[in-house]
Amino acid sequence: MKRIFIWIIPFVCAIGISLINFRNTTPIKKEGISNAMAAQHVRKSAIAGSWYPADPEELRQQIRHLLTNSRKAHIPGPILGLISPHAGYAYSGFTAASSYRQVEGNHYDAVIILAPSHREAFEGASVYDGDAYETPLGQVPVAKALAKAIVDASPAVRFSMDGHRDEHSLEIQLPFLQEVIPDLKIVPIVLWDYSLENCTALADAIVKAVHAKHVLLVASTDLYHGYSEKECEETNEQTIAQMLKLEPESLCKGFLAQQYQACGAGPVVTMEMAALQLGATKTTLLHRTNSNKVTGKNGGYVVGYAAIAVYKENDKDNDDDETVGVDLGLSEKEKETLLKIARTAIEHAANGKKPPQLTFDSPVLNEKRGAFVTLMKHGQLRGCIGYIQPIKPLAETIQEMAQAAAFRDPRFSPVKADEVDEIDIEISVLTPIREIHDIEEIEV
Repeated sequence: MKRIFIWIIPFVCAIGISLINFRNTTPIKKEGISNAMAAQHVRKSAIAGSWYPADPEELRQQIRHLLTNSRKAHIPGPILGLISPHAGYAYSGFTAASSYRQVEGNHYDAVIILAPSHREAFEGASVYDGDAYETPLGQVPVAKALAKAIVDASPAVRFSMDGHRDEHSLEIQLPFLQEVIPDLKIVPIVLWDYSLENCTALADAIVKAVHAKHVLLVASTDLYHGYSEKECEETNEQTIAQMLKLEPESLCKGFLAQQYQACGAGPVVTMEMAALQLGATKTTLLHRTNSNKVTGKNGGYVVGYAAIAVYKENDKDNDDDETVGVDLGLSEKEKETLLKIARTAIEHAANGKKPPQLTFDSPVLNEKRGAFVTLMKHGQLRGCIGYIQPIKPLAETIQEMAQAAAFRDPRFSPVKADEVDEIDIEISVLTPIREIHDIEEIEV
């Protein structure tokens, strides 16, 4: 779903191959806390140098670049849970950044990371009992008291090294979290069995253990895995739509029936179950793509990715947040109309067609306004051009500037027809220019 942002200041301008949709059908003997596990205090990185850079500075720079180019969405309430992908950063890094950008700078008592096991089959849920996970950015301490409380809350949850030895899906989340969360502490949990019973037991244990603690739940998952991009898009559409409904029991049943596809089915279902009990009411899709779109490849193996936030919507009657900026006089319908004008203009021009004639009754769309149209592709700038002066009616300005950004920005090659669906459009509308007589009249 494309977004439109209206500002008053102009814009100046190795996929991890994974097993999918499987569940435990053979009982595995439960494991207690072994001497070998007790001796392992720090879980060393298993994927640095392959899934992400091993050099700390290179890794930090890559993460900062991805975060800087991702969008800070307007989410009207506290975020309780995130869904983030777990492929190599070259493939899913921008999608992951789109999740973690939303909680940058937030403080939490702990981040509870729920990740799938791709290599080991076991019952219940496995909580790492060591002192820390390690990445090139340093050690991430385990919130041991909270981890113990979760284990104590359910016989289905246990301390174990199962799923923690060489698993990438949990570790891949850590460098992002290290960069955005001050004083980060984690509870690392891996699960293989994504039955409704197992997810419910783990979610209940988490809710019982956290009490009044301020925690963030992270579910690690990729989506479709296969060889058809068309099937990837269709399956991802269905899976994401169900995730956004915040109906975890129905989602779980759909995963078990292979109606939806996600290698982190259990973590997603568990996160949504726990978030609902902690007060979550809404979801929002932050970003979606697939590996072919990221790499520009056609055909071959393709994996889907999505970033989703689960949050508790603020009580509108008691929302004391001040509105920032100036009322532009644009309704939501008018904003959507402008977005449609921009995309249609680009689509027509990319296919050698003239843009449609514009006729609107709206006084605002017919008012002469300055505006900028900015195009982004996979988090990277793809074009940005606009008028500061109110030269033409707003609707006409947006149509013309959309085409200019796509085809006449001298910094970029013209947008091709097969790129249009990958382009995110941002529109910055200026308020009408007025004369000021004193610098004190300027409100930042």
